[in-house]
Amino acid sequence: MPKSTQPATGRQWMLLILVLLVAVNLRPFLTAPGPVLSEIVAETGMGYGSLALLTLLPMMLMGVGAFVSPSLQARIGTRRGILIALLVLGAGSLLRLVAPGGAALVTTAALCGAGAAFIQAAFPGIIKAEFPQSIPVVTGLYSAFLMGGGALGARLTPLLVNHGYGWRPALAWLAAPALVALCAACFILSDSRSDRPDKALTGRLLRRPRTWTLIVAFGLVNAGYSSAVAWLASYYQSLGWSSGDSGNLVALMAICQAAAALALPVLARRSIDRRAFLRMTLAMQAVGFAGFAFMPQAAPAVWAALCGAGLGSSFSLAIVTALDHLPRPEEAGVLVALMQGGGFLIASLGPFATAFLHDVSGSFAPGWVMHLLCVASVFFLYMRFNPSRYAQAMQSPI
Repeated sequence: MPKSTQPATGRQWMLLILVLLVAVNLRPFLTAPGPVLSEIVAETGMGYGSLALLTLLPMMLMGVGAFVSPSLQARIGTRRGILIALLVLGAGSLLRLVAPGGAALVTTAALCGAGAAFIQAAFPGIIKAEFPQSIPVVTGLYSAFLMGGGALGARLTPLLVNHGYGWRPALAWLAAPALVALCAACFILSDSRSDRPDKALTGRLLRRPRTWTLIVAFGLVNAGYSSAVAWLASYYQSLGWSSGDSGNLVALMAICQAAAALALPVLARRSIDRRAFLRMTLAMQAVGFAGFAFMPQAAPAVWAALCGAGLGSSFSLAIVTALDHLPRPEEAGVLVALMQGGGFLIASLGPFATAFLHDVSGSFAPGWVMHLLCVASVFFLYMRFNPSRYAQAMQSPI
């Protein structure tokens, strides 16, 4: 990362503030439409398949973009790439103010996903390079603010709609924090050629089975997240809840994601073996998805809190675990980018699969059962993450 004449501690504080300002923008565009889907449908006539694209398409672009981002970062540099990405992300939210129909709205979601893709690929490497002694804590903060941004989107949109704003201006307001982060990045970030990853590194890492294990585990977990932000509000609205109450439930889930995304990496920082904590994240998700599927009205706040805590902590610990695999920040950053890239491609199928099961069964409950099975599958993948074998795993070609 950039060199600076500022004292290291002062520069690190500035970078940490930037990391948090940027992170808060990486989820609101996904969570904001969920609580107001009924208003969107009433005006645009979009069906469940089209609505699923509001989550599926940006998740797919975050996946594809993460594969492309290391080469793009090597070509144009970290600073320029992040500035462009923030501009694209902010434009995607702002254009929702004038989106005339469903196709245009899906296009804005694609812009947001493309912007988020580069940022998510670049920031883990920045964290490892700039905060080498505090990777779990800073990654936890980054993940907490990322998830907190999801809570902001889920809560702000119905609040604005209930106060007389239409759903378009309510969604467009999410451009404001992106513009704030863009201004901060202009002043704080600088660039150097040494920040740029080896263009051939992506291919080398993709020839290692461990990279694919990380991808599949990350993807199956985040498929549950993408389905929850897409359909949880609609699920409870189908059970008689108002848009405001269902939005509050999504916001509660996101708040618990943020809290757990910070707490578990901090708890796990004393040992490089993260497997016990990773299993704990899966247990929380399992209880949450089982509650949604089989007892949705019994304790919905508990199910949302547990599911959110499990998803949030799993996200941040997955990043920390991937960073643990390689000692050099530029290599570890590319590994995380690939994990997120392939993982988001898998995760993007979650809302579509849940919508398909809804069309077949007439209920969202089978979708939650599907994600419960995904959680069970990831348990066996997490067992492979023995830190004493990381070096061997990253040296072994397919």
